[in-house]
Amino acid sequence: MGQLIIGFTALLGVAALAVFEPGAATDTRKVHTPPRYYGVNLPSGTFGKKHGQEKYGKGYAYPSRAEAEPFLAMGMNAVRVGFIWERLQHDPFGPLDPDEMRHLDSSVDALGDFKLIVLDVHNYGSFDGTKLDDPERGAALLSDLWTKLAQHYRSNPRIAFGIMNEPHGIDADVWRKISERTLAAIRAAGARNLVLVPGTRWTGGHSWNAGGDSSNAAAMRGFRDPAGNFMFEIHQYLDSDSSGTNPDCVDATVGRRRLTKVTKWLREQHAKAFLAEFGVPPTSVCLQALNDTLSFLEENGDVWAGWTYWAGGARWHNYPYSIQPESGQAKPQTEILMRHIKSYRR
Repeated sequence: MGQLIIGFTALLGVAALAVFEPGAATDTRKVHTPPRYYGVNLPSGTFGKKHGQEKYGKGYAYPSRAEAEPFLAMGMNAVRVGFIWERLQHDPFGPLDPDEMRHLDSSVDALGDFKLIVLDVHNYGSFDGTKLDDPERGAALLSDLWTKLAQHYRSNPRIAFGIMNEPHGIDADVWRKISERTLAAIRAAGARNLVLVPGTRWTGGHSWNAGGDSSNAAAMRGFRDPAGNFMFEIHQYLDSDSSGTNPDCVDATVGRRRLTKVTKWLREQHAKAFLAEFGVPPTSVCLQALNDTLSFLEENGDVWAGWTYWAGGARWHNYPYSIQPESGQAKPQTEILMRHIKSYRR
């Protein structure tokens, strides 16, 4: 997600659930193709001061088994784990920090009951504050990081490689070159793990086709993985500017409208996608929009292979998009997510 705004005003809670009465559309929808993966973002490893020598476990921490338990209990089988590049690799082309890798490895072990663990470089297309907007140096930097990570994790097929969170301020053609070289480096390292490849412009579904010849749709046309194991990573929020920072949603069908063009494009490309970020606050309209977005993914399950809701974790406090249970109480969004997950298993 882009800039997080935590200080939302109080939102509708229990009253919002009234829109989902017995006999509502959710109960009668036809599930076409259920996703293979469905889960949650646990991004506590991206918190804290990004470039300081912050003590692990104080300002940030990778998710623990206890943090993940509520989502496993919901029936989720996927988790997206964010990390900050500079914490793992302090200098360009340098070694991976052994202490930081030990912390990340412990988290991966703790999350072993998930079918898929997405490791997400949560850097927005930058390293140490500098954009990866040079195709040669940008590709060299990111390829080096992922070569080292691929060598480390290639024996664990549960792990997927999310090569970069929400690149922006980078030309789409440049980003394609960087993505291709990074994917090639992962394969050259002997890893056949699933790789998630985003577009630029924050990899938004609503903006995928925007910009004509400079769009993600144009630049990523014909993108292929020699190992045949990649998906495009798409993000889509349902508020007025698609940022995921506002306490409202446009209307009950905004998700389906914003994802229609990219879905058509994916089908034309014979490609699959993973909706790695989407989320809503618990207003009546937003809960309807969440339900409709999940239904849209199922109706187009030939291209949408998975999703991870934004977000869970114990460090969110009053963040209204969070689905972390509080005092044993589930959040209103959880009812919608679980209803769809249960339908996948029928």
